[in-house]
Amino acid sequence: MPNTEEQELGIPPGQLADDELRRELEQVHRTRHDTFRHGSDSALDTHNRRMTALEAEYLRRFPEREVDPQRLREGAREKR
Repeated sequence: MPNTEEQELGIPPGQLADDELRRELEQVHRTRHDTFRHGSDSALDTHNRRMTALEAEYLRRFPEREVDPQRLREGAREKR
């Protein structure tokens, strides 16, 4: 039987397969704005903890993730 935190936050990120982790991240990012703007304090706290846990797991698994050069300071300067 899942504990209270597991019920609240879902499957621990470390137990998710790579594709499941990506889907969970996409979902949490998709719902971020509405939760931030309209969720209760409790909902926002839960959302923050889940998002942080998922992002930390993603970075642990993929430390060499693709970085868009346009998202770097130098790339942004080139746009001007």
